[in-house]
Amino acid sequence: MRPHVFVNVAMSADGKISTKERRQVKISGKNDFVRVDRIKAESDAIMVGIGTVLADNPSLTVKNPDLRAMRRQEGKDEDPIRVVVDSQARTPPDADILRKGTGRRIIAVAGSAPRERVEELGKLGTVVVVGETAVDLAELLNILYRYGVRRLMVEGGGTLIWSLISQGLVDEVYTYVGSLIIGGKDAPTPADGQGFLNEADFIRLRLRDAEPMDDGLLVRWDVRSEP
Repeated sequence: MRPHVFVNVAMSADGKISTKERRQVKISGKNDFVRVDRIKAESDAIMVGIGTVLADNPSLTVKNPDLRAMRRQEGKDEDPIRVVVDSQARTPPDADILRKGTGRRIIAVAGSAPRERVEELGKLGTVVVVGETAVDLAELLNILYRYGVRRLMVEGGGTLIWSLISQGLVDEVYTYVGSLIIGGKDAPTPADGQGFLNEADFIRLRLRDAEPMDDGLLVRWDVRSEP
């Protein structure tokens, strides 16, 4: 068993999520920030890859006091479980994701991660070892399910999203398309990684709805289970 997994990403009109230097860019606006805060509060856990932690240093906390209160009333921590996919245990001990907010932190590492780094991170959160040289994402999702995670939000980056999608581990994709062009052939996209070589392998989506928001467009897709 695994959680229901949905990807939430903001990209420019030309499909970039940051600059070629991996510098974070404000793509969406106030209404989308409110939306993202709400779906964070409605999630059991939020997952990011180590690249996002190193580039953006996110806390992934719920910002709205009313939403935090709602979670308390439901008997939950004010913030969802924060999960970092970090094969070689590179998460800085002072990273905001480990230091800010309430709730459990889970750092998923591979068996090849340096032991001293793993031990240091173990003082700040729950370290799970899944996979030999890279994190086994399917097994990690099974573990998260056993921890009570039923709805998992994935916030990036492109490498993690690609890995999940290419392994058939994503159920929904929420894409905010902003009204700007970033450019650059080396700028990250929502699904980086190796990419599919054959059209038969492409992941097919089913459009659920789309709505104007701020100066852009919010598009929601279901991942089609059939080829």
